[in-house]
Amino acid sequence: MEKTGYSIFETELKVRPDDIDMFNHVHNSKYFDYVLAARYEQMEKFYKMPMEDFLKSGFGWVVKTAHVDFKRPLTLGDVLLIRTGILSINEKGCRVQFEIENKRTAKISSDGWFDYVMIDIASGRASRVSEEMIKTYSV
Repeated sequence: MEKTGYSIFETELKVRPDDIDMFNHVHNSKYFDYVLAARYEQMEKFYKMPMEDFLKSGFGWVVKTAHVDFKRPLTLGDVLLIRTGILSINEKGCRVQFEIENKRTAKISSDGWFDYVMIDIASGRASRVSEEMIKTYSV
């Protein structure tokens, strides 16, 4: 993963039977789910801002653009190490990088990034990311 001034966090998950597609490996859409599940956990554990509390503040993060590079397939029972970290953050949003490593092989199965924009939940429109929020995510 690219080194930045922001922390990189790791979450461990296991491939479940309902993640498998007709080719006996993880369906490509599940990789997004893995990253989002990791970020959900990491918001609470490392940023001390559980998603539920963030939503109560009237804001939410929405994916604007996503890029994933599939390198190696994952299969049933594989244990994944999902590492994520902010690449950049400003008043318009943030870019979060990720990589998913197969713990058994110690090889990267996919990597990429997500561009997020913050929205005002009441209006559904993009909202400015405050300096206070930027500071919260700058760990």
